[in-house]
Amino acid sequence: MPTTPGPDLNTLESTDLLSAKQWHSISDALTVVYQFQEVQRKQPALLSMVHAVKRAQCSRFQRSYADVLAHRDWSEAAQFFLQELYADRDFSRRDAQFGRIASAIERLFPQSLLQLAITLAQLHALSEQLDHRMALALLVTPITPQTDAAVRVHYPLAWRTVGQRAARQEQLALVEHLGEELAKITRVKGLRILLRMMRSPAHAAGLEHLQSFLEDGFDTFAAMHRSKAGVAGFLSTVSERERSWMGRLFDTPATNPNFAMLWPELE
Repeated sequence: MPTTPGPDLNTLESTDLLSAKQWHSISDALTVVYQFQEVQRKQPALLSMVHAVKRAQCSRFQRSYADVLAHRDWSEAAQFFLQELYADRDFSRRDAQFGRIASAIERLFPQSLLQLAITLAQLHALSEQLDHRMALALLVTPITPQTDAAVRVHYPLAWRTVGQRAARQEQLALVEHLGEELAKITRVKGLRILLRMMRSPAHAAGLEHLQSFLEDGFDTFAAMHRSKAGVAGFLSTVSERERSWMGRLFDTPATNPNFAMLWPELE
């Protein structure tokens, strides 16, 4: 299958974002990630703001899900989502590992693991686009000084400026799908043994970050399956809170004098 071309570097501020539906393989999605990251590396101010956006989102997640992070049955899953989806981390090594063996994953991995890997790559690419747009919006906002606290204050209005409600809904759908895929692989007979057997070859091949993601995800969701609260309760909580968050951001008039104060998660 041909790789989808990356975004035109001269039109990264265009109205429409590329949709995850356009990326049918890991390589397709990673091509998009690499292109956006290349633009950011050439513009230090933009790169710095992208990281500030990610830190704001991490802070918001920690506040929105403080009870879930402390939950007896859900804390490990919440930490997994925080670290793998929301944290201001450098995923370049994991991306490189995914990219290096993308074709092998698509040929050799069980269908359940293949779909998980594709969903993760699609989510990563869509999130990278949205974070890039947020950073561009914040760069033209008079933020003085450009501290994390100041970025958090301007974050809601930047979200509204970027818009892209359909893309945000697609992003949430991918998060939900990722959780469902992680839950699904825990029911595949013998898969945990296979993952353990892959550990040494994966490390020898320089794939330790990819291996760690798969093992941590498997163990986290397998433990939730055994809990009373369960995976469905965790995923429905995430879905409800994210939809509520998006509703407040998109539906509250920006002219409301308390607009920036409606999101205590960012204070």
